[in-house]
Amino acid sequence: MNKEFDVMILGAGASGMMAAAWLNVHSKLRVGVIEGNDKPAAKLKISGGGKCNITNTRVSTSNFLGDDSFVEAILKQFSKDDLLKWLEDEGLRPVVRKNRYYFCPGSSDEIITILRRKSAQSTFFFSRKIIAVEKKEVFVIRTDRETFTASQVIVATGGISFKSLGASDIGVKIAQQFGHEIKTFQPALVGLTLQPDQFWMKELSGISLKVEITVGDRVLQEDMLFAHRGISGPAVLSASLYWTKGSLSIDFLPGQDIIKLCADQKKQLSSVMRLSKRFSKSFLAVVNLKDKPCNKLSVEEKQQLSQLHHYRFAPSGTFGFTKAEVSKGGVLTSGLDPKSCESRQIEGLYFVGEVADVTGELGGYNFQWAFSSGVAAADNIIKKDH
Repeated sequence: MNKEFDVMILGAGASGMMAAAWLNVHSKLRVGVIEGNDKPAAKLKISGGGKCNITNTRVSTSNFLGDDSFVEAILKQFSKDDLLKWLEDEGLRPVVRKNRYYFCPGSSDEIITILRRKSAQSTFFFSRKIIAVEKKEVFVIRTDRETFTASQVIVATGGISFKSLGASDIGVKIAQQFGHEIKTFQPALVGLTLQPDQFWMKELSGISLKVEITVGDRVLQEDMLFAHRGISGPAVLSASLYWTKGSLSIDFLPGQDIIKLCADQKKQLSSVMRLSKRFSKSFLAVVNLKDKPCNKLSVEEKQQLSQLHHYRFAPSGTFGFTKAEVSKGGVLTSGLDPKSCESRQIEGLYFVGEVADVTGELGGYNFQWAFSSGVAAADNIIKKDH
């Protein structure tokens, strides 16, 4: 079997598969893909409950943790609209849920089938463990089974969440070996654990409500879920992207004003709060308020009650990599070309997808980044070939 390639892609996830598909369609370059699993696109397969949240109706740099100018440059090359048109041309029309999220109408197999079909001219090497990459006249890629050579290498090895799907840190090791700076991977899009003062939330396990979470200068509005280990749900997962340590603030009744709702009311506080009775009674106990008629509230009690809109606390940590949807951190983008994700140090070496230090919020943003960065790298390789 041929072990010499023009381009070798390390990883057959969303970014690697898109890069292979783009190279196959727009060039005659010999493309090889090395993947640790026995099938491609393992994460695409299980995401979104098996329906794959591909992208979002609103995509901008504000939805990503990373260098804004770098993210913007890559997204411009293959935007959300470009992705949707590409999929539509291939017979897939994603459906919008909650007025925001694009999903496969049937299952994630629909997008995986397209990626496999478009990358069919590539040679795939499954169940391979990448040992090392060296640069001589060409790149030499050693696996646990054989050695390959290639003129260009796209590192699309992802992060280290989902170890059950074969995740590894080989991508950042390759980057460091070639002199790139990295930011250590941390769990992201993950639930948050609580300090003892907030253990009252654990008692509410199973309750979900729409909240607004403020972390630094980021404001995220979505559902929050109380869990046995702490807090979770879409709002918390996105908030975890921006939280490292210190406090955050939760508005449990966004878009409302609890003081105005209470005005001239004879009803009990827990009724006027318009939230689940279990939550309302627990919250009132935490802020040292009795469940009493609204018109009996003192000025000081109203101040206590207003904490419903800005309950501030410091989480103790996260649920960890085993529960994290993605890893934040990776290869610093200051060492990559913002038009192509190509290494500034080593010509012909690219870092795309989750292995680069760009991470999106929950809602299809990380797949959009994977597809956009995969196309940017492939496009640059195609231009060099012409």
